[in-house]
Amino acid sequence: MNQVARTSKQIGAILKRQRRLLKLTQSELGAKAKLRQATISELEAGEPGASLSTVFDVLAALDLEAVVRPRSKGSPRDIEDIF
Repeated sequence: MNQVARTSKQIGAILKRQRRLLKLTQSELGAKAKLRQATISELEAGEPGASLSTVFDVLAALDLEAVVRPRSKGSPRDIEDIF
């Protein structure tokens, strides 16, 4: 299923949902991505400041990828309603 994220909180929710779907703890995901559990927690909470390489490491560990495309006309609020 394709998911759209426009904010750090939305990408965090996607990461958390996929981690839970795979039945991984934050510590287990951190080990797969070679990151601390605290870093996974911060990403899932949508905390600002994560580097792109960190986000991509977690996406890879979750077997996800990012796709860049032109923005749809919906507002960020519309997308938040999906979550």
